Amino acid sequence: MKMKILVGVFLCISAIQMVKAQEAMFFTTGRIEFEKRINLHAIIKEMNKDDLDNGWMQVELQRYPQFATQYFDCWFTDSVTLFKPGKESPDAKVSREFPANDNVVYNLLNAGRTVSQKHIFEQTFLVQDSLRHINWKITDETRNIAGFDCRRANAVIMDSIYVVAFYTDQIVPPGGPESFTGLPGMILGVALPHEHVTWFATKVLAESIPADQLLPNKKGKKVTRAQMHKDMTDALGSWGSYGKFYIRFAEL
Repeated sequence: MKMKILVGVFLCISAIQMVKAQEAMFFTTGRIEFEKRINLHAIIKEMNKDDLDNGWMQVELQRYPQFATQYFDCWFTDSVTLFKPGKESPDAKVSREFPANDNVVYNLLNAGRTVSQKHIFEQTFLVQDSLRHINWKITDETRNIAGFDCRRANAVIMDSIYVVAFYTDQIVPPGGPESFTGLPGMILGVALPHEHVTWFATKVLAESIPADQLLPNKKGKKVTRAQMHKDMTDALGSWGSYGKFYIRFAEL
């Protein structure tokens, strides 16, 4: 009798494990919808931090909503990601008053290369370079994003910008929104606390991808990251805290 009970328990456990294994789907192709959220009031105050009482800042705070939201799609295969503007948002026009807020980023994950189209005021850059190397530190903290259990990783980019990311290994390609890559799975959430901006996935779709969908943009001044930084510094270096912010934000 005891043996029958033990066998029954073993079979139940095995059945549960099989169901869980079937539920643990892994994706190599599809589309991720991302929501980008910017705290405009915090940014305006940051740009005016040397003179928080000035009248111009108060005018700007009244002109802009506190938060602006944009939507992006990240198409992916096992070796390529294409991050580009998605469905239109009521805040899109406001967001585009800031530089590099409608980037199109094409990443060749296996080759370690990227092509990013960035609109910065009246100039369009086509940044062709290696993928940004990010020295991630993976933690034990987890969070569910768009139905996927994700693990947290932290990093510092551009010498001083603190990054919090959440990735899932159920989506195999080591990509993510914008230029954030290099974790053992797809990044579904990124927060830059001191830059007042986040990108979080709202939906993951196992969609087929048309052959002409995964191609880099070709329009713009071809530059490396270093050349774009020099061009922007030459143009905006005299703008004080505004110029420093625009340069930093555009290079994310």
